[in-house]
Amino acid sequence: MKFTAILALLLTSTVSGFTVKPNLGGRMNMKINMAEEAVVEAVEEPTAPPAPKGPTKVPCFGATPWLGGPKFVGENYWDKLTMEYGSADTGSFLRAAELKHGRSAMMATVGFAFHKCGLTLDHISPHKYLSVSEGVTFADLAAMTPLEAMKHVPAEGLTQMFGFIALFEIFELTHKNGKLVSDATVAPGLSPGGLTGDLGWNPLNVEVTDRRRLSELQNGRAAMVAICAWVAASEIPGSFPLPLPW
Repeated sequence: MKFTAILALLLTSTVSGFTVKPNLGGRMNMKINMAEEAVVEAVEEPTAPPAPKGPTKVPCFGATPWLGGPKFVGENYWDKLTMEYGSADTGSFLRAAELKHGRSAMMATVGFAFHKCGLTLDHISPHKYLSVSEGVTFADLAAMTPLEAMKHVPAEGLTQMFGFIALFEIFELTHKNGKLVSDATVAPGLSPGGLTGDLGWNPLNVEVTDRRRLSELQNGRAAMVAICAWVAASEIPGSFPLPLPW
């Protein structure tokens, strides 16, 4: 009897040693994870800023560097022409027009200065006459002011100048990336953004950087101001307040 009681006591203690205890840590972890998920769901995702209303501002290349950063003279008019009355393609056309006018003005200032400094064709050209049929000699033109000389150029000579300039314009109107476009319903130069002033003519393979582009624009702007001042000083005495070298 005593042996049976002792055996039952041993079996009871052995079974209690193998009893599985509840995993309280697992329950706590589950509660913590559920709380974290609830916090994540409660946090609202950041919303993207609203898209700007109206046309996008068109950047303008060629702002003049001043103290404190580049300044864009006429920015209000630029914004009106490119955002209100036109688009970014309008800006490309305006920049091309400025570039071409600047190049023409640079050529004009060189010719005007050569004439005023006496470097005229009567000292350079082996020919005496500009036009034999009209009886116009280079010496006659050299004795005149630059504007008077231009007025005495015969119509045939002015037509040649116009035709020379028209060749470049027609080239830009009909070519794209230096190649003639013949299968387009609209000429490349007449399509939006087609005129840029870049003719693709670079025989010396000069690297075209933004600094060189800006230099050309600035020199063209200076030339446009200079030729206007020189013409005014030549035709209206006293209209230009600064002394000129001629």
